[in-house]
Amino acid sequence: MLVSLKWLSQYVDFSNLAPAELAEKITRSGIEVDAVIDRSQGMTNVVVGHVVSKEKHPEADKLNICQVDVGEESLQQIICGAPNVDAGQKVIVARPGAHLPGGIKIKKAKLRGQESNGMICSLQELGIEGRLVPKAYAEGIYVLPEDSVPGTDALELLGLRDTVLELGLTANRSDAMSMLGVAYEVAAILDTDVKLPEITYATSNEKAADVLQLEVQDTTVNPLYVAKVVKNIQVAESPLWLQHYLMAGGIRPHNNVVDITNYILLEYGQPLHAFDYNQLSTGKIVTRPAQAGEKMTTLDDIERTLQPHNYLITNGEVAEAVAGVMGGAKSEVSDATTTVVIESAYFAGSSVRRTSKDLGLRSDSSARFEKGVDPNRVLLAAERAAQLLAELAGGEVLEGTVLVDELDKTPKQVIVSPDFINARLGMKISLEDMISILNRLQFGVEAANGVLIVDVPTRRGDITIEEDIVEEIARLYGYDEIPMTLPASGEQVGGLTPYQAKRRVVRNVMEGAGLYQAVTYSLTSAEDAQKFALQKEETTKLLMPMSEEHSTLRQSLLPHLIDAVSHNVARQVNDVALYEIGSVFLGKTAEDLPHEEEHLAIALTGRWIDNAWQGEKKAVDFFVAKGIVEALFAQLGLTAAVRYEKAAVEGLHPGRTAHILLNDEVIGVIGQLHPAEQKKSDLKETYVVEMKLAAILNAEVEGLVYSPVPRFPSITRDIALELDRATAAGEIEAIIRAAGTKLLKNVKVFDVYQGEKVAADKKSVAFSLTYFDAERTLTDEEVVAAHNKVLKALAAAGAEVR
Repeated sequence: MLVSLKWLSQYVDFSNLAPAELAEKITRSGIEVDAVIDRSQGMTNVVVGHVVSKEKHPEADKLNICQVDVGEESLQQIICGAPNVDAGQKVIVARPGAHLPGGIKIKKAKLRGQESNGMICSLQELGIEGRLVPKAYAEGIYVLPEDSVPGTDALELLGLRDTVLELGLTANRSDAMSMLGVAYEVAAILDTDVKLPEITYATSNEKAADVLQLEVQDTTVNPLYVAKVVKNIQVAESPLWLQHYLMAGGIRPHNNVVDITNYILLEYGQPLHAFDYNQLSTGKIVTRPAQAGEKMTTLDDIERTLQPHNYLITNGEVAEAVAGVMGGAKSEVSDATTTVVIESAYFAGSSVRRTSKDLGLRSDSSARFEKGVDPNRVLLAAERAAQLLAELAGGEVLEGTVLVDELDKTPKQVIVSPDFINARLGMKISLEDMISILNRLQFGVEAANGVLIVDVPTRRGDITIEEDIVEEIARLYGYDEIPMTLPASGEQVGGLTPYQAKRRVVRNVMEGAGLYQAVTYSLTSAEDAQKFALQKEETTKLLMPMSEEHSTLRQSLLPHLIDAVSHNVARQVNDVALYEIGSVFLGKTAEDLPHEEEHLAIALTGRWIDNAWQGEKKAVDFFVAKGIVEALFAQLGLTAAVRYEKAAVEGLHPGRTAHILLNDEVIGVIGQLHPAEQKKSDLKETYVVEMKLAAILNAEVEGLVYSPVPRFPSITRDIALELDRATAAGEIEAIIRAAGTKLLKNVKVFDVYQGEKVAADKKSVAFSLTYFDAERTLTDEEVVAAHNKVLKALAAAGAEVR
């Protein structure tokens, strides 16, 4: 629900509050304000202009040279490309220096050699959505009324000096789907009065009942139908104030008749419909269920097929509207309309909801009927429409109202005791405060025999039981006033152990890297029980296994995880990334039970990156798997304690496998499945990781040390070394770090080369060394001296500098 504060101020006084303050109070009372929208959006220097003359631009067919009176001594020349601009119009002009929505600033300019001092604006250029702009001006500038004064504030004239609150209503607060409903709410919050519209108008001697007959065939669906007849209306544009309020409420203006019905929809929350009386042709309105297969064309020019449970408004012969949802195209108001029938009715929400769903058609009208309209506003809304048609369309209202009324409009009564209210809230609100709050809500209330007898207005259909009264009192008394108390308990506050918290970190890292969690069986075959095991212990077998494939407790997570990868690949899911956190079972404890140890396993196959739009593809490899492991250690603060050693593990590729060491203890393995294992599982290149999770999560972690960003420059030296192919780059990096002085801060491998110009048993490895001092700028001599120590250590280790 969009609420114009300028409109709302007609019904309730909140002049002492800024829009943000009012929004805060409304939110704290139970209706959330999603947004506070300034309709002027910081616009400045936007005035009314009078187009005195218009000439075609000599150099551009679609541009016009306009001489415009903006309230100054001389006319201003403005170039305008709008198709509907013309001499004699009153228009919106943004002067040079003006600011418009979207950060646009208007400056003097030359267009095809002609000077332009400003811009003639459309409503869209003032920040109004195109769907809300009247159709006549949707493709061009907006034309103001003839009595507009050049040089005056156009934003004030257009009603854009306004703030709109966007309310996030829950389904039960249908009463706040109207300006009057919001006014009652604000008045209750501020403890002030609501000023309702005064409805007075003259009527002709002719009676409405003489020209219109009414029949309601099913009063369970349509218990109340009200019709007013207004003659001699003049269909025209609505006045600016009315158009402003509709656009602020999210409705596009059409003409004065349709706009009045939409205005009352927003004001009272009561949907209305205007029929062209002459197009009804029979002088009769009959409401009835549709016939099977009956068709009608609605206002959106779509022919719709109806079902017997859809309810219709007809002229006694053919359908003219779908009750509560949308009118028909045949009897809609047009420029030729002179007599209208205003319909205001009460339709059962369940019927409207079902019809709306059947037709796939949801409207502002159906939204209100579905939630329930106020029975006591149905007739009132029709009277208000008659008043506005007389005032704004020159209409002549026929005497009397044609209606069928079998609707119970008696207010609901709820009886509740003050003790019940205080017990539910845990408070001690006085009886006087409770009565005061209910009076502010304009509920009828009487205290008798220790209880409150509350008469609930029909506009508040959500109040039906004692707990509803409790909620109303609580929200207006103030949720902030409810005392805060902790439960009386000697129990310790729950929380995660450090191990559990770190295990969640592991899951977050795995899933953040794009892996899916798998859960596999703890039981496997005797053959696979020790396959890929980090340590082999005595296995534990079941006495009565269901099958040989599930007879033994596993000592590694990988066999079943590889089976899960194979299962997916067999079903054409070629890119698979899985992880599992689970237990393995090693040997036996003193209680003759298997020792349970938690492990983490990873299995990857297929493509790791496949960005077709960038032409970028990358298959899973050893370093993708290693990168995921390193990301985990970095998150846990263990990077400095971890290293990797080349290893040979049964079932894994002999040249692409490494042990993972934490504080020099082997806690895991990373590598590619052996080609024979891949073939056995019908897989292509597949990489796996298994680690002892308990060892990782229980490892001591040093506290974080934060270093300031260096103020002094660093110096980088690159060296390329020729090494035996069997020499690991990590060994050389360790030599460099050991030989480096305190000035050496970082060592990084950035290239490995094997091929021409390098012996067949050799390889070239390039390192980047970074030197810097956090306290001063290094000299070349200091860096050379430190670098020479590194070179000597490398030479002593047999590494040849290329």
